[in-house]
Amino acid sequence: MAGTDDETLDDLPPSAKLVFKVLEYNGTLTQKGIVEESMLSARTVRYALERLERIGLVEEDVYFADARQNIYELTPQAIEAIENSEAAAD
Repeated sequence: MAGTDDETLDDLPPSAKLVFKVLEYNGTLTQKGIVEESMLSARTVRYALERLERIGLVEEDVYFADARQNIYELTPQAIEAIENSEAAAD
């Protein structure tokens, strides 16, 4: 993973893991959408997204429907890791 100190999803706080799962189940969302789905505070979601971006699991992009917001989605690396863990579980 692309972290500065080899941090992984397992090392992150529960709130970051929840944000990861919300994005896994719902796909691309705005920060507001993540707040609504996760029922976490906006500040907690922001911090979780920063941590997930830092280790290369989440990408941020411009939300063209409302340029004041950003959209967040899992990186191809994160999706591949999910698929590999599901295949190993079968």
